[in-house]
Amino acid sequence: MQKSEFTQEEELMIRREFEALLDDYAHTPHRQKVELITHAFNFAHKAHYGVRRLSGEPYILHPIAVARICVKEIGLGSTSICSALLHDVVEDTDYTVEDIAGLFGDKIAQIVSGLTKISGGVFGEQASEQAENFRKLLLTISDDIRVVLIKIADRLHNMRTLGAQPKNKQYKIAGETQYIYAPLAHRLGLFPIKTELEDLSFKYEHPETWQEIHDKLEAVKEQQMASFEQFAVPIRERLTSMGYQYILKARIKSVYSVWKKMMRQQCAFEDVYDLLAVRIIFTPNESMSEKDQCWMIYSAITEFYRPHPERIRDWISTPKANGYEALHVTVMGKNGEWIEVQIRTDRMNEIAERGYAAHWKYKTGESDDSELDKWIREIKDILEHPDKDAMEFLGTFKLNLFAQEVFVFTPKGEIKTMPAGSTALDFAFMLHSELGEHCIGAKVNHTLVPLSYQLKGGDQVEVLTSNSQHPQREWLDMVITAKAKNCLNQYFRKEERHYIRHGERLVNDAIQMDKDLEQNRDMSLARLLSYYNITQPQELYLHVGQGTIRLDNIHDIVFPKRGWKSYIPFIGKSNDTGQDAGKEQEIVKPKKGPHTIELTDDEMGKKFVLSNCCHPIPGDEVLGYLDEKGLMHIHKIDCPEANLLKTSYGKRIYSATWNTHRVQSFVETIEVKGIDKFGVFIQVMQTMTQDFHINMRAINISSEDGIFKGTMEIYVYDRSELEDLLKALRKIDNIKEVKRYEKDF
Repeated sequence: MQKSEFTQEEELMIRREFEALLDDYAHTPHRQKVELITHAFNFAHKAHYGVRRLSGEPYILHPIAVARICVKEIGLGSTSICSALLHDVVEDTDYTVEDIAGLFGDKIAQIVSGLTKISGGVFGEQASEQAENFRKLLLTISDDIRVVLIKIADRLHNMRTLGAQPKNKQYKIAGETQYIYAPLAHRLGLFPIKTELEDLSFKYEHPETWQEIHDKLEAVKEQQMASFEQFAVPIRERLTSMGYQYILKARIKSVYSVWKKMMRQQCAFEDVYDLLAVRIIFTPNESMSEKDQCWMIYSAITEFYRPHPERIRDWISTPKANGYEALHVTVMGKNGEWIEVQIRTDRMNEIAERGYAAHWKYKTGESDDSELDKWIREIKDILEHPDKDAMEFLGTFKLNLFAQEVFVFTPKGEIKTMPAGSTALDFAFMLHSELGEHCIGAKVNHTLVPLSYQLKGGDQVEVLTSNSQHPQREWLDMVITAKAKNCLNQYFRKEERHYIRHGERLVNDAIQMDKDLEQNRDMSLARLLSYYNITQPQELYLHVGQGTIRLDNIHDIVFPKRGWKSYIPFIGKSNDTGQDAGKEQEIVKPKKGPHTIELTDDEMGKKFVLSNCCHPIPGDEVLGYLDEKGLMHIHKIDCPEANLLKTSYGKRIYSATWNTHRVQSFVETIEVKGIDKFGVFIQVMQTMTQDFHINMRAINISSEDGIFKGTMEIYVYDRSELEDLLKALRKIDNIKEVKRYEKDF
């Protein structure tokens, strides 16, 4: 951070921002504690005096902005506002948590302490530090939820000001935000914040695509709003005649949600038809239930507009796991377009906008046990046995931030909420870990189903068990919930510990029985590890204990008759990078300075490795990840594997640009679908071979009920050539869909 005296103009700006914070606070129903907040501001201003952010602005503007988000966008009170103003004091100055406690009380000090423990992003550089730091963040959910809410506000302001950071830092912070903070905001019911975090992450990872979609949305905005005004006329008249106080407003999809739909449906922007959603927020009459009144308004709307029978969502009878309640219906407008209408009461809207903070406001007693409360209890259960592998721990917990749910029933009729895609085995573990470990199958709606059966909304599930049944490794591929994966991993780790102890005894016995090995014990163990290309003794013991490594020839391994080169496993071996296998790879040594690399033809497959998980080709938006061995792996920016790397190893992430000249070709897979008319596939082949001179590696075509589907592995030089080919294929009569194959993660 920079440091210099503030100008008079900057002091005036700081004062204006603080006055705006007090004004936001004055418009809340909270008991006004202006004196306490002013004290916290003056203390923070003095502590951060002269310090500047990368953008050059006074640092104190950041805590003020975070405090404004807390009060205005989340609805928090004076304790949270003071904690937000003070959240960086302990981290960045000589003041301690004890100083904060003495001046502002134990509660504010406790929250500031929680925020200090998870400062600077969630993750450190070492795997164990990542898991522990992330665990600290999650522990604060059960300790004091306000720590996480303030941390989300802090991340939102950092994302709003991310332009001042270098490119590689933008990738790291945006990736971490997309991977953890946006789903966490969603899970806590902060939908507007979740939407903005996703949109900003997308903006910094795909700036050109973001700008293109943003401009197109701006171009159609006026037309969409005109459609809304026309659509709203009869609804306004009816709601007024029913005597309701209401707000009727339109919402245009965000850039990120439009892009996601374009990717999911492989369609152009012009083919995304539901850009507009209409929201009705009304004040209910006390004489009737909110649910009945929502359905009355639904009935009134459907007198004017025809509803889509498959797109009615009743989140009132069964609220979402993050507390969201509303009635959604999609109706046909006068111009033939589908428009989604969301019907909410004032209370439902506040919970939808402000999430967990509003959820507590409306709790009336101990019996109000929402799905959100159950989720927080489940977090506590998971945190009791955190995974030692940080990457696995992150992935496991991320599964718990699911956005879609299904509701299923126990044999006694109790309703249970499960993530969409959950299996019968997930359900068994959700009920109890022992039920999951001994599960042999289930009865769903009185019909026997396997462990891998995917649950559907309304299923009634009975778990079947046997004492002779024990978890199998393949079960990890059958479950998607964090609890099930966590229980299985715990079981397998316990099993592994048994094999490790057994393997260690076998290795020690083998060394003791050979005099030469015993005299050179450390060297013997080192050479065994090197021979099997293993870095940790524990891994060697595991393989020996499981019987996958035998020790019959241990003496010859440690004292071979071959030359010394055999002890160094990478000498003389090739490493298949997916590009010209067999060439010896060079280790990349990035230049000092900004984390930026240039991808050239000469260095492809040598200094840089194109990752097999996402198959990037020249022209794709990519980044580099420098592994422990100094090798640079190139990933697409939106590759799920890259998102995890950005989240966990920010300092090893490099921004990357292509500088290739169509020297090498790359294998890409395209998918084609169309009407199976005579000669259509001949046209496809002619376009590819005669018009574009494309070479092919493999073709797979099938036809059923007049529809043909095909996948083709082809050689292309770059993304531009591939996109030109796809555009040409789409112009062929009877071709309905052409897209680049994207791996389903």
